Amino acid sequence: MKSSGFGIDLSGKRAIVTGGSRGIGAAIVGQLSSAGADVAIGFATRSNDAERVAGVARSRGVKAVAIAADISTREGSERLVREATERLGGLDVFVGNAGIWPPEDVALADMSDEQWERTIRQNLDSIFYTTRAVIRVIGAGGSIVLISSTAGQRGEAFHADYAASKGAVISMTKSLAVELGPSNVRVNCVAPGWVDTEMVKDAIAEEGRDRIVSGIPLRRIATADDIAGPVLFLCSSLSRHVTGEILNVNGGSVLCG
Repeated sequence: MKSSGFGIDLSGKRAIVTGGSRGIGAAIVGQLSSAGADVAIGFATRSNDAERVAGVARSRGVKAVAIAADISTREGSERLVREATERLGGLDVFVGNAGIWPPEDVALADMSDEQWERTIRQNLDSIFYTTRAVIRVIGAGGSIVLISSTAGQRGEAFHADYAASKGAVISMTKSLAVELGPSNVRVNCVAPGWVDTEMVKDAIAEEGRDRIVSGIPLRRIATADDIAGPVLFLCSSLSRHVTGEILNVNGGSVLCG
């Protein structure tokens, strides 16, 4: 029997994690594999990082495969899910984590079509295409966890593209929870606040860290593992009667829900 640091056993479960080569995604792969789940790691370009994450997972005695795919397209998403399901022998868990955060402040009046379209494509189209493919193959008792953000709950000035994409993920979560409930497939969402990852390293550089921390009641910026733990819970039988939930993991910076 495998057991994560949280005492959760996912032995025999098969999972896909998108954006699994680094940051939050890599931490989620780590928690799922520690709990005994076989994992397919979806990634875009970082093959070395993805293979390293897969290697760590395999060292825990589970099957782990890294699959390159452009999930902003229907073709790439469907290929990822098809290949992962074939190589793992089925699918029980899907974590839609891949996404981007354009770091520069841009007022909507000045935002280019290209930035808007790229953010929506990477953060929302990817969730639509992958989740649709997952729904067609995931087994009864399955769990889908989508990653949103506090920006999707309260908005974020000068990052309207990002906030809009993440708000849509929240609405999709609630819609799918009702659609898939009769099939015994749960759909939940984790909404992180600031997380100390490569994607936002410039924004939380030393000159901005104190300002960010002052707005967090717990007075710390989350690590990737702080997000992965709640995701693991939502993938496990401990949350078997939880669906349509937006789980806030933000140190108290946004209190809603």
